[in-house]
Amino acid sequence: MINFRTDLASERRDIFKKANNIENEIQGIESEKEEINENLKIERVKITTEEGEKAIGKPKGNYITIDVNNLKIAQEDEISKASEVLANELKKIVDLHTDKQGSTLVVGLGNIYVTPDSLGPKVINEIEVTRHVIKYLPQYVEEGTREISAISPGVLGTTGIETVEILKGIVDNIHPKLVIVIDALASRSIERISSTIQISDTGIVPGAGIGNTRAEISQRTLNIPVIAIGIPTVVETAVLVNDCLDLFIEKLQNEAKSNDSLNKIKEEDNYEEIKEALVPNDYNLIVTPKEIDDLIENMKDIVAGGINSSL
Repeated sequence: MINFRTDLASERRDIFKKANNIENEIQGIESEKEEINENLKIERVKITTEEGEKAIGKPKGNYITIDVNNLKIAQEDEISKASEVLANELKKIVDLHTDKQGSTLVVGLGNIYVTPDSLGPKVINEIEVTRHVIKYLPQYVEEGTREISAISPGVLGTTGIETVEILKGIVDNIHPKLVIVIDALASRSIERISSTIQISDTGIVPGAGIGNTRAEISQRTLNIPVIAIGIPTVVETAVLVNDCLDLFIEKLQNEAKSNDSLNKIKEEDNYEEIKEALVPNDYNLIVTPKEIDDLIENMKDIVAGGINSSL
């Protein structure tokens, strides 16, 4: 059984292919790539069968990954372009599950007081909500405006309530046609930290990427479609060490200091061996970049702008 320890479907597919020496696509999975420009790339993964579902441990459905390079130094026009790309991809998935006037509940998961986990609540502050205006001041609303409401329900540690329990109560009372959930994810690559956006229409299991699994938020639990927007903000120490080991070996290879042993290490995924060395000493930490404050702010602008534009 592969320990993926990542929430990204594209990473899970790549890990499974590498572990099983598969050159072509996995049975039951379809994928395509699109390059928007040198800093923006899209990869679409669709799991179509139970075989594909079982292979990478993700439910059948659509998974779109948007990679945003150089986000640390991104200018306003680059952030705007990334937001536009997100809006276009999100709109396609939204249109699959509800009509153009379908009421939507936007949910920001996470802890506002923990920077790597604060993306969801920060996005909620930027969402253009309309439900109250449509209800109480309809004369000021254009005909056909979608009803949008938003909430940041907090985390189990501060509320004592599972997020899905809170959302069930809200859904039962305001009856949205669609839920969009924003959350921080875990990745198996340091390059993807706060520079990758995953959109999926299969819901989300909060905390799964860091081994702190909470109750699932999906159509199965809420009885309406759930679209998840996730961004990796943390990696495990074992991931960091594994990636650094690859970079170190690559440096030695470039300096013509390679040998068969180094090549063998470079070709293998050393995550499990590194993790086995770290866990007994409590060194397998969850880490995040020092620039996480700025990265979260940039991603917040991209995601909020994309949601507002698509809805």
